[in-house]
Amino acid sequence: MSTEDKNRATAAAILPLVGGAANITSIAHCMTRLRLGLRDRSLVQDEALKAVPAVMGVVEDDTYQIVLGPGTVARVTPEFEALVAEEREAHPVTADELAAQGAEMKAAQKAKNQTPFKLFLRRIANIFVPLIPALIGCGIIAGLNGLLINLGWLPSVTPALAAMASGFMALIAVFVGFNTAKEFGGTPILGGAVAAIIVFPGVANIEAFGQKLSPGQGGVLGALGAAVLATYVEKWCRKWVPEAVDVLVTPTLTVLISGLVTIFGLMFLAGEISTGIGEAANWLLDNTGGFAGLVLGGLFLPLVMLGLHQALIPIHTTLIEQQGFTVLLPILAMAGAGQVGCAIAVFKRLKHNTSIRNTIKSALPAGFLGVGEPLIYGVSLPLGRPFITACIGGAAGGAFVGTFSMLGDKVGSTAIGPSGWALFPLLDGNKGLGLTIAIYAGGLLVGYLVGFFATYFFGFSKQMLVELNTPEESVVAASVTPATPATDTAPEPARL
Repeated sequence: MSTEDKNRATAAAILPLVGGAANITSIAHCMTRLRLGLRDRSLVQDEALKAVPAVMGVVEDDTYQIVLGPGTVARVTPEFEALVAEEREAHPVTADELAAQGAEMKAAQKAKNQTPFKLFLRRIANIFVPLIPALIGCGIIAGLNGLLINLGWLPSVTPALAAMASGFMALIAVFVGFNTAKEFGGTPILGGAVAAIIVFPGVANIEAFGQKLSPGQGGVLGALGAAVLATYVEKWCRKWVPEAVDVLVTPTLTVLISGLVTIFGLMFLAGEISTGIGEAANWLLDNTGGFAGLVLGGLFLPLVMLGLHQALIPIHTTLIEQQGFTVLLPILAMAGAGQVGCAIAVFKRLKHNTSIRNTIKSALPAGFLGVGEPLIYGVSLPLGRPFITACIGGAAGGAFVGTFSMLGDKVGSTAIGPSGWALFPLLDGNKGLGLTIAIYAGGLLVGYLVGFFATYFFGFSKQMLVELNTPEESVVAASVTPATPATDTAPEPARL
């Protein structure tokens, strides 16, 4: 079966298990998950869905999220969208169904408005997540270029690689502005146009607040603010400008008003905030590195579980803009190491639970590469205590990397998105690449070991081991043997 046929088969297997096309209100995807809006949650067949070979797990949030893994989700989603469109064409929506859909959408929108913080985080993710593939590609090229320069190899090629690696980052504000306007309901190109002012070299001739501006001052935060402002200016113009001159007046006023505010206000303000973020991150790791790493590495899994990790995306991007790498991501990646160590310990402890062991065997390779959702939602979180011991492993790994940062050996990542072993090609720091890699690898090893031993010795109560470690043949025998009076009854095996 070709890759295309395999992806279509996966989409075809998923569609009926989520209630068919009529039950789908929205389709989107992030780095690892297919995110579906559903009309009726009760129509979803969770267990059958988890049994689909390509499905690593499911997550319920504001949308129903099916974990497919990086790469796979980007290929399955278009096939899924095509199948939904085909099914809807084959069964046209009636007027009554259309009215019902409108009522559902109105109710869903009202529910969203009642959770403004999660709506804000979702919008932030929608702005920055589409940029991650470019950040990864350019980051790897930058790492390769740095290695070639250090070795003195291919001197005629390294300038070209530097251009490839730096071109996107030089204009990232434009892409952020474009996506921001699109997300907030404005014209994307106008958001990009206003954000382009921030990176235009000519702003160096402009003075604001008694200081000369610098190209790029304010970075992605300035672009974000400028594009949001442009969106609101555009909407105001659409409301009041006569239709006959709208095509001329609205774009002009949008760029003029929001551009002036950006140049004489937002660039300076966002620049101060960006500088503060960089200084705060450096101060935190320079002065409290071990403790800061312990807290960040220990709390990241709960943040991922709640979806709050999305709030860190603009911070990572700002640090990459300023310093060339984010010092936070390698520390946060230790949470995945603790999760891997925890999973291996669970595998060792539950020798007779074939179901959990099979889940771990299928999810562990992805876990080593930094994709933690299958292990979180399929293993540690349902078990309870192992989730806590996985966090302890992440805290230990984070403390290890943070301690070296406090000693002056900073470990950073030139892009966001990858984690675990997949982060090695993106590593950078203030010392040699060899030392940076060694510190990160040491952090992973500490996370694996502490996560393993914490789970092995403290992740299970005696009762949990009895319930979860019953041989399958005993369970089958108990299910087929007629009930007879007995003085002792074995505990019913726990089901995940």
